[in-house]
Amino acid sequence: MDANATTPLLPEVFEAMRPFLMNSFGNASSIHHYGQQARMAVEQAREDVAAALGARSSEIVFTSGATESDNLALFGMLGKALDAGEPARLVTTSIEHHAILHAAEALAVRGGDVRFLPVSPLGVVDPPAVREALANAPPATLVSVMLANNETGALQPVEEIARIAAEADVWMHTDAVQAIGKLPVNVKTLGIDLLSLSGHKLHGPQGVGALWLRRGTPLQPLFYGGAHERQRRAGTENLAGIVGLGAAIRFALQAVSDGTIARIAALRDRLEATLLAEIDECGVNGPTAPGTRLPNTTNLWFDHLEGEALVIALDLKGLALSGGSACASGATEPSHVLTAMGLGAHRARASLRFSLTRATTEQEIDRACELVPAAVARLRELSPVYKAGSPAQPQDGLQIEPFPQPTL
Repeated sequence: MDANATTPLLPEVFEAMRPFLMNSFGNASSIHHYGQQARMAVEQAREDVAAALGARSSEIVFTSGATESDNLALFGMLGKALDAGEPARLVTTSIEHHAILHAAEALAVRGGDVRFLPVSPLGVVDPPAVREALANAPPATLVSVMLANNETGALQPVEEIARIAAEADVWMHTDAVQAIGKLPVNVKTLGIDLLSLSGHKLHGPQGVGALWLRRGTPLQPLFYGGAHERQRRAGTENLAGIVGLGAAIRFALQAVSDGTIARIAALRDRLEATLLAEIDECGVNGPTAPGTRLPNTTNLWFDHLEGEALVIALDLKGLALSGGSACASGATEPSHVLTAMGLGAHRARASLRFSLTRATTEQEIDRACELVPAAVARLRELSPVYKAGSPAQPQDGLQIEPFPQPTL
């Protein structure tokens, strides 16, 4: 139940990749038969990714994953202005993935004007705050707001923010890594200019992703070398990975329309309702109303314990969960997403993310409903400060604290 960190490779995706891992290994830039066979496979995958987004295939740039796609979007749109010593502004949020936050820090070091917007206690950015941040924006300006948060599942008002960006005549990027394969995503409907996605979040292979770039959007490449990806991303294409991404996104599109995602949402709701009913001093971080969060995700707090201890206890029983983003694993600081929402450090550290895969079964939900209450009870028994039925300590409750800005 840690699908937002990664998902297992579908057998069908592996079978699509197999020929390109063994026999059909040509370089897609070669003009002989083997190279052209590889080129056809890459372009078919490009069409599959584009079709899933409602885009043109020529607008798809294959990358090594979402981190590269996010960096390519930010540095590709603002790097040229910074190199020339011209003003450049990035407007983003305090709950973005570290691929955005750390890239934003690097942009600030290079002289960029970086604005981190706060979010509500539900973890949602307020569109008028974007409008205010875009007042008197320089020509080189980019707005980057994720489509769905990886820790709470909260959906962001990207379509509305994109309209505000368009009115200000600035570019709009969204990190849609968690949304692809769980929600219908159409770049024309969203009104954005750039979108990042990753294969391993939707039952595809690790190490491959894509950046969608609206036709006519200027982009400075990160890498220099050959003329690959229409001179937007140099380097020999990851043939098998790209084929796997194309196959995975086809199956993901099918899952959104055939009821699979609705089934997963129902399982998530049953898991959440059971845990809330059986565990005292437990609650949900983020929105719960229909249509306000990802269908596979819930983030719960459990007072009087450390989330890391609960992760370890459940892992020993065969249940994999996360305290937040996998990219922050091992961090001693509480989740930046939860603290940005106003949670105190104690409650943020006592929170866990449950994120289901498309293969999650009712039996697995039943097992989780047995394991989690038992593990929580056991850890609380071991706590020197916990007394059953006593209220949580004040520092464990919701505290509206200023978001600690990333170090710039």
